[in-house]
Amino acid sequence: MNEQALMRYSRQLLLTNFDVEGQMSLSGKRAVIIGAGGLGNIAATYLVGAGVGSLTLIDDDVVDVSNLPRQVLYTQEDVEQPKVSAAYKQLIARNEHVDIVPINARLSAANIDQYLDGADVILDCCDNFTTRKMVHRWALARQCPLVSGAAIRWEGQLITFRYDQNVTPCYECLYPDLSDQQLSCNTNGIIGPVVGTIGVQQALVAIRLLSGVGQVKHGSLQLFDGLSGDWRTMRLSPDPECPCCGAQNS
Repeated sequence: MNEQALMRYSRQLLLTNFDVEGQMSLSGKRAVIIGAGGLGNIAATYLVGAGVGSLTLIDDDVVDVSNLPRQVLYTQEDVEQPKVSAAYKQLIARNEHVDIVPINARLSAANIDQYLDGADVILDCCDNFTTRKMVHRWALARQCPLVSGAAIRWEGQLITFRYDQNVTPCYECLYPDLSDQQLSCNTNGIIGPVVGTIGVQQALVAIRLLSGVGQVKHGSLQLFDGLSGDWRTMRLSPDPECPCCGAQNS
């Protein structure tokens, strides 16, 4: 680690149990963020700021004026531009030492191996259940940690799956059947700071995973109520009839 890096990350290096070893571990790892909306904006900003080695950002959407209240990497000048391109400009300006890879594409069965292979952690910041299900099954099969966040109306949730250590419970134990319409901010509404709160937590969990600092539990579901400011934590139980990991539960 050179003198410039020591200065840049000096406040992190002061942290108990983090120091140079934690920073070196973080700087040698690759994170993949799926979705460059409100969750992905915040998570990407903090991961790049902290000095993750490589960050891949995947999204095929363009910036819409309705995104601006909560997607903080974008400005009015970015409207109708690809989200990943606009995000890249802001992120690289914050830390040119991070290898930032913007991918303007929709994740699919045909390209998921190409885009996710080699990830040390995946942050699920997408807005549709079809993609979430595909990503979680890929992460489970490849034993890759998955940090999944969601926010709707005044509510947010965060759950981490240590698929590098456990195969059950899995994401489909929590949501065996959920339609994309139920997840849509377009029809249900969203308040920006709730999205930001969950995105920050996703980044924090990812930093802990990649640096090897602190404990990250498998299947711990955290629910945030933006109206009261309260958090609730629940432990996800394996579903013996889960269509994904049910064989391991029987």
